[in-house]
Amino acid sequence: MTPAINAVKAAGVAHRVHPYAHDPATASYGEEAVQALGLNPAQVFKTLVAQLEPPELVVAVIPVPAQLNLKALAHAAGAKRAALAELAHAERATGYVAGGISPLGQRKRLRTFLDRSALDHPDVYISAGRRGLEISLAAEDLARLLGAPFADLT
Repeated sequence: MTPAINAVKAAGVAHRVHPYAHDPATASYGEEAVQALGLNPAQVFKTLVAQLEPPELVVAVIPVPAQLNLKALAHAAGAKRAALAELAHAERATGYVAGGISPLGQRKRLRTFLDRSALDHPDVYISAGRRGLEISLAAEDLARLLGAPFADLT
């Protein structure tokens, strides 16, 4: 079990865990999950860590095929600007490695924002805290677990 799965179980939230064979040579962890599990790409969400100004690390959860709008994230967070965090900072703050960063069960709980498009699906898929492992749950449950607002982030 990962901290992400443990967090969902402890909260009693309905979910499903989806393991798949991870290829270390993959260029895109999100695309790999989509292909390996045969999922709708718009339903699979990636976890990105951003650095705000004034200084704060936050998380944006957006669909795999989308690109994060940093201005929209800064606006949603009430910050002047946002930039993607350095990978080492993201890994250290969350306790996960790239390709396995989950918005759930992080070492230090970072303020999180979910892309509004998550509400278009009965379930969303996010990293379960390890490469080759996804977890699916209702977007509303994910938002509640994270205390995260929905925002237009792409």
